Amino acid sequence: MKLIKAIVRPEKTMDIISALYDAGFPAVTKMDVSGRGRQNAPKGSGTFDELPKDLLYIVCEDENKKTIIDIIMEKARTGEHGDGRIFVSDIESAYTISTGEEEL
Repeated sequence: MKLIKAIVRPEKTMDIISALYDAGFPAVTKMDVSGRGRQNAPKGSGTFDELPKDLLYIVCEDENKKTIIDIIMEKARTGEHGDGRIFVSDIESAYTISTGEEEL
């Protein structure tokens, strides 16, 4: 299993979630976050502008990783700086709290 973390523009979140749902991937966790990536503040300004973003968590089977990433890339891209980042990690194990079952 994979954990996909996508940091995206808030105005793109519902487009991404809708497209994932339509493709059969309804399980998404969303958090409001702020920060900045590679965009640089003017040198010597001493400022750190926090930009609002959404962080999406999607857990999927290994074979669905590329499909989900492609959907996020298509729906999140504006072509401007600050469109976001996608990170993928392996999941060692997962448990359902209500049943106590291990899913891997």
